[in-house]
Amino acid sequence: MIRYPLTIFLSAFLLFQVQPLIGKLILPWFGGTPAVWTACMLFFQVLLLGGYSYAHLVTSRLPARPLAAVHGLLLLASLVFLPVQLGEGWKPSGEEIPLLQILGLLLATIGLPYFLLSTTGPLLQASFHRETGRTPYRLYALSNIGSLLALLTYPFVFEPQLTLRVQRLAWSGGYALFVALSLWSAVAWLRFWQPAYTPEPDLAEPDAERPAASQILLWLALAACGSLMLLATTNQLCQEVTSVPFLWVLPLSLYLFTFIICFDHERWYHRGTFLVLLGVGVLLAGYAMMQSMGLGIYQQLAIYSSTLFVCCMVCHGELVQTKPAPRYATLFYLMVSAGGALGGVLVAVVAPLVFNGYWEYPLGLVATVALAFVASYATSEKKIRIPSSVWIVGGGTVLLVALSVALVLGRGGKIETTLASSRNFYGVLRVNHKSREFSDLGPRNEMLHGTIRHGLQFLADDKRDWPTTYYGPTSGVGLAIEHHPRAGEGPLRIGVIGLGCGTLAVYGREGDVIRFYEINPDVIRLSDQYFTYRKDSPAEVDVVLGDARITLESELALGQGQQFDVLAVDAFSSDSIPMHLLTKESVELYLKHLKPDGILCIHTSNRFLDLRGVVLGIAQQLGRACIVVKNEEDLSRGYSDAEWVLLTNNWEFLNDAVVSEASESALPESGPVVWTDDYGSLWQVMRN
Repeated sequence: MIRYPLTIFLSAFLLFQVQPLIGKLILPWFGGTPAVWTACMLFFQVLLLGGYSYAHLVTSRLPARPLAAVHGLLLLASLVFLPVQLGEGWKPSGEEIPLLQILGLLLATIGLPYFLLSTTGPLLQASFHRETGRTPYRLYALSNIGSLLALLTYPFVFEPQLTLRVQRLAWSGGYALFVALSLWSAVAWLRFWQPAYTPEPDLAEPDAERPAASQILLWLALAACGSLMLLATTNQLCQEVTSVPFLWVLPLSLYLFTFIICFDHERWYHRGTFLVLLGVGVLLAGYAMMQSMGLGIYQQLAIYSSTLFVCCMVCHGELVQTKPAPRYATLFYLMVSAGGALGGVLVAVVAPLVFNGYWEYPLGLVATVALAFVASYATSEKKIRIPSSVWIVGGGTVLLVALSVALVLGRGGKIETTLASSRNFYGVLRVNHKSREFSDLGPRNEMLHGTIRHGLQFLADDKRDWPTTYYGPTSGVGLAIEHHPRAGEGPLRIGVIGLGCGTLAVYGREGDVIRFYEINPDVIRLSDQYFTYRKDSPAEVDVVLGDARITLESELALGQGQQFDVLAVDAFSSDSIPMHLLTKESVELYLKHLKPDGILCIHTSNRFLDLRGVVLGIAQQLGRACIVVKNEEDLSRGYSDAEWVLLTNNWEFLNDAVVSEASESALPESGPVVWTDDYGSLWQVMRN
């Protein structure tokens, strides 16, 4: 019987090992945004549903020989997709719809192998039940153990130790082994398989009650709610730090762990206990959402992770409470996978279309509490009796609503009006108008990406051309532009990766050229509508839509090197950094677009990550001098404290008295670090 656990374990391991691997491979092509992982998860969940649907249909309709032949041919055909690699033809140009582009890319790259991996669990569990007459649900727990092991080993073993190329080859070899084991199992089907409509008498389970429609809908809702909370929690974490495999894997591992312990035995889920914990988790999550700017990364990880664990325990525990007889196991798995796909659709497709903010997380909490009530009532022997712990959950929810209302009312004293908000694949944007804060300076408009301010402009005529926030005259980029040896003597070419509200355009002089690179079309639209930096600049200002790195590579390939005097890299989304813009290869690309005495300015301000070491390590390898410029907050001018790292061999600039006084050593506590396109780890730069 070793073929069953071995094949199921390997298929589950490969199924979840490829998810962070392929996500990391395509992340640089789409701006490094957290939505890349959400799109990947949608693809994986929909294909998992397809695999479970296939398993359900063939086990109920096909005899042994056609089933073995069809499945065997599909397994052999899938070897054509090895080794896993991305086709350059799928690289986006900036005009595509990112979600559709990612789904098409994944389908062409890994579609058939992933589909076949997803069919393995239910197919072999059904075969095991027919061959032995024993319940297959323990094998489902084993598959989840394989999945969990794959997820945990990726960020701690495979990613830190192996390059992406070696990871791709190792996974491809594992998949070839899986195909061999599956073909071995297909031979066993010919001996033991009987179509579902003519089962063996002793295994027919004539008394097994067919699940009611209400029960099937409850399975769907519980599975969808767990999936929704998984993706909403991942979004909540990634938008504040960065989109990296660890922050994808942690929530997914907790999600799978709840599947493992719930399906291992019903005793692990005690309804009363977890309903009380659910109330506590909802309160903690509400506190974290209200205090996000004041919480460290480890506090946020602890709160959001523990809340996700409790929510998934409730959803999956209630699933186990209502699971059917083994005869209907494939229908049950089909509904569980359909619910998972539905949760993915709600977060990846519906939420960006319906909401202007990340509302799926608080709404997911509310849905979990509501489903806990429904499931408790549906499975209670006395329908009118509600457990006392449920009232605790209800009271906690009321308290959370009261706190949220108080927070909204408390913000009214700031006289803050939202002029516009938008949400798309690249995140949530808001433009606020403030009339009372900075009252001595007059009203202002400010742009926020997530929870972080990405620029502001005072509206008074004598202040609208002030370079505010991270771009003041004493900031690193301000010094680079104003103290460049050719500043004032001739025109400068200035490149900026990340538009924001266009603040850096204020430094433009007559004859200068300022070229912004921006991936998010909504940023361009809102900066045009509510800010006048670009319109007021005497320089020639243009904006190029698309991922900056892909665009710069294309320009270089066409012989259109930009020959910038100053190039500023400031492409943060909230506090999340796109890692592909801070690798050795990316910096080499930037330098090719700079003049020999050009200055590369990289914005490294971050609450959670010390990025100076990354820039320093790359500068040392590329033979460039490297300095850090920090400026303090100055509310009287609208300046924010900022940290910029400048790379240049322009010694006339570096020896300038003002620059020398403002600069300091670039050496961080952790020492120099080098990220490459093939290797990079978040742990190397995490702040204590």
